[in-house]
Amino acid sequence: MTAPSQRLRAAAALAAGGAALAFATSAAAHSGTGLPGGFASGFRHPLSGADHLLAMVSVGLWGAFLGRPLIYVLPVVFPGMMVAGAILGMAGVRLPSVEIGIAVSVLVLGGCIAAAVRAPVWAAVLVVGVFAAFHGYAHGKELPSAADPVGYSLGFVFATGLLHVLGIGVGALKNRPGGAAAVRGLGGLIAGMGAWFLCRGLTS
Repeated sequence: MTAPSQRLRAAAALAAGGAALAFATSAAAHSGTGLPGGFASGFRHPLSGADHLLAMVSVGLWGAFLGRPLIYVLPVVFPGMMVAGAILGMAGVRLPSVEIGIAVSVLVLGGCIAAAVRAPVWAAVLVVGVFAAFHGYAHGKELPSAADPVGYSLGFVFATGLLHVLGIGVGALKNRPGGAAAVRGLGGLIAGMGAWFLCRGLTS
């Protein structure tokens, strides 16, 4: 593979991260005022908040770095624990500092990618599972007022899965010459965004 081709692939990885940020809106997307129901609304929601979008893409990116079995396990654990967190939210169980937990999830997951952390299976599952519960809880608090909560939930989980697949696809560039550095650089950008989310959450 030629050097220009290597640089092109590395740039593609960074561009994917930039595009994700460009299409995302504010991280503070959890007012608790209720959401319109339906599959389409649920599908759009993970794409409308940079915090959720980056966390979900990061799960796929980190899984790609960790390889088997976590490349398959983490994208299953996240939606599963997200549903569990949503149930807690709908049941009115109090979970403190939800927005802080979400911001920390972006910071930590991005940092794990940037540092190429090779966590054991149990540790990676624990980290992703805990963070997923925070993400699910935030939406569970809003979900009961949706006109079609089942359709909304299905759309949300489907979009989450696609974002995981996107992360895995970008993470696959690590196997290309220069790709690992590009993916780790993208992880650094994600961690930086997480730090910004955290600072904003602590000062708001």
